[in-house]
Amino acid sequence: MNAPSRLDRTPRLEDFPFRLSDNVRFGDLDPNQHVNNAVYATYFETGRVTLMKLPQYGLTPPGLAWIMVRLDIHFRAELHWPGKIELGLGVVKLGRTSVTFEQVVFSEGTCVASANSVGVLLDEATRRPTPLTTELIEKLRPWHKRGVAVASPGH
Repeated sequence: MNAPSRLDRTPRLEDFPFRLSDNVRFGDLDPNQHVNNAVYATYFETGRVTLMKLPQYGLTPPGLAWIMVRLDIHFRAELHWPGKIELGLGVVKLGRTSVTFEQVVFSEGTCVASANSVGVLLDEATRRPTPLTTELIEKLRPWHKRGVAVASPGH
């Protein structure tokens, strides 16, 4: 018998330290009258970009940018309009130049989608990946997913 994959475990919103609310929009629906699968990438982007780009968190130093290199989505339940959603995000891994997040979309207490995403820190001048600084690693610490031991790069 195969062991269940980590992605198959039902996420709990309280394990995700960064959270924000959003609305399901009528335009998010497809002809089946549920949220189209492609829209979830936008929901996940909203969570990541809000955390990484808001100046008060200091996670995008001047001259640097974050680029998305991977997004794996697990669709768990249908989502309909009208409705409110809760987005959750937590850091689960730090690489030399990258951050891996687990992300979730909840509606009425149910996880309707989850994802793993990887962002790479990019030098805007050279357009090449650049190593995470010690300061950036520290600023990411409050956003580590609950119950996950996130090792510093190289450890």
